Amino acid sequence: MHGLIRSLACSAGALWLAACQAAPVSVHDPVMAKEGKTFYLFSTGPGISFYSSTDMLNWRDEGRIFKQDPRWAKQAAPNFDGHIWAPDIQFYNGKYYLYYSVSGFGKNASAIGVTTSPTLDPRAPGYRWTDQGIVLQSVPARDNWNAIDPNIAVDDKGDAWMAFGSFWSGIKIVKLDATRTRLAEPQVWHALARHELPDTEATPNEVEGPHLLKKNGYYYLFVSWGLCCRKQEITYRVVVGRSRQLTGPYLDRSGKDMNHGGGSPVIGGNATWKGVGHNSAYTIDGRDLMVMHAYETADDYKQKLKIADIKWDQDGWPTVDPLDLDRYQGKQVK
Repeated sequence: MHGLIRSLACSAGALWLAACQAAPVSVHDPVMAKEGKTFYLFSTGPGISFYSSTDMLNWRDEGRIFKQDPRWAKQAAPNFDGHIWAPDIQFYNGKYYLYYSVSGFGKNASAIGVTTSPTLDPRAPGYRWTDQGIVLQSVPARDNWNAIDPNIAVDDKGDAWMAFGSFWSGIKIVKLDATRTRLAEPQVWHALARHELPDTEATPNEVEGPHLLKKNGYYYLFVSWGLCCRKQEITYRVVVGRSRQLTGPYLDRSGKDMNHGGGSPVIGGNATWKGVGHNSAYTIDGRDLMVMHAYETADDYKQKLKIADIKWDQDGWPTVDPLDLDRYQGKQVK
């Protein structure tokens, strides 16, 4: 059936046909922004992978954000190998802020940094990323949390907060100062989500990739549960909770606090797409969109870009049609 859906999509029109004839977009942890008429996509990869598109289907590889590793990366994360993880893109006060993570797999010797540019267009006058250094750092044996997977959200007072976290003690949120490059003082922290497993592994808390979306008076907290990047053993999927307050508590459909294992399913893997996750969520041009990666079983579990519409049920909860995993076929073009 998924092959039929793909064939129908690829024959539906010129844009879809052009996309289907090119290579798929292989991304991890994608985030997206729109400047002018162009969409820009940022992904985990060497120096942060970077793509542009005018239709969200055909993506042009724009290279990398960092031509050289951040100067401080190896000191903060000795296992850092040049792959910069899980970016987040924000526009504030006339500049774009690109938050990013440096770490080593399975380690919490990690840090979140931020770099800024007046534009996302690499061919525009003034295009230049200027690194602002470390925003937050986690240190083994000192911290039982992990400084990766940042996402910035703004509260009702206009103050910016950074949600972050992966495994260990779960998802946190901390207030930023007016520059949005450092923590606000005195520091204000809140715990948002945990997903403990019933075993005795060192880091059984399989939750990561927070992303916040405000809609109809609620903040919705999307997180990924399970294991990524494990081929046949992938268990990645997206769950959600919501709160009237940015700092929580976030409750799922049943009223269970996400800090106590709560989380309502949004989308998960199937036979064709083994796992789905590390999503971002946006309202752009009146559309609510989920941007994520999925692992294709038939292609040796390689990660592929997926973009789907978010719909809202009668109780105000987000839903995503799992058939959109096959309908959307983003492609890399020259």
